[in-house]
Amino acid sequence: MFTGSGVAIITPFKKTGEVNFEKLAELIEFHIENKTDSIIITGTTGEASTLSDDEHLAVIKCAVDTVNGRIPVIAGTGSNDTRHGIELSVESEKLSVDGLLQVTPYYNKTNKEGLIKHFEKIAESVNIPIILYNVPGRTGMNIPVDVVEHLSKNDKIVGIKEASGNISYAVEVARLCNDNFAMYSGNDDIIVPILSIGGKGVISVVANILPKETHDMVDLFLNGEVEKSRELQLYLKPFIDSLFIETNPIPIKKAMNLTGHEVGGLRLPLYEMSEDATAKLTKEMEKINLLKG
Repeated sequence: MFTGSGVAIITPFKKTGEVNFEKLAELIEFHIENKTDSIIITGTTGEASTLSDDEHLAVIKCAVDTVNGRIPVIAGTGSNDTRHGIELSVESEKLSVDGLLQVTPYYNKTNKEGLIKHFEKIAESVNIPIILYNVPGRTGMNIPVDVVEHLSKNDKIVGIKEASGNISYAVEVARLCNDNFAMYSGNDDIIVPILSIGGKGVISVVANILPKETHDMVDLFLNGEVEKSRELQLYLKPFIDSLFIETNPIPIKKAMNLTGHEVGGLRLPLYEMSEDATAKLTKEMEKINLLKG
């Protein structure tokens, strides 16, 4: 689908709580100007779980129209209801997205065979590539390695966003799946470790505010400048950690608003960041000159 840094882009809201499409288009231009390699729209960071289906598709359309073919647009259309996932995926394909991000079914979970059938049914419904999304901390369910291996043989399932944080799991996926199956780090704190086992890039939260630096971290590694890539990973690690001291995307939206991006608030049950957490975030932002100390 892409190599490099894909931003798991936030969804900006107006003070009224409506989607701010003008701001979304502005953010996408900001990313293209700063070398982001792909836009991942309506994912976890984009608060897709609180978007209505009409909003969900309107946000995807805005991204596709704004990008206008310059970089890939990958739409999150996952659901814990396979029928709903199919409906969103089919409608998103009509909007000309380049690919889909499919999260593991959450809450009602399933067994291995159910997982395989869920992803295969969605893949059968469309003619565009799919990236699996493994994030057990959110869904309560890890995709077993043998299930990933099985699904990697499906021509339409081309990769995985690996967000378990378990590097041993990622190594085993890399070992069992062929080179045509791409792995993307779903955790900004282990981008370089994932690249070191053959990863193709990252689907990133921190890229919302540091797009060029995130792109550069991947680009440097893939072009043999491993030490410079490693240094950038370690330099940004404390700030990355501060973006997850409360539930994502609460901290990244706070950081963006503190730096003048004016992306608005959150939809309940997500709520304004606490004062203590904001102080910690601000301190780390000052250290890397995102804010003046």
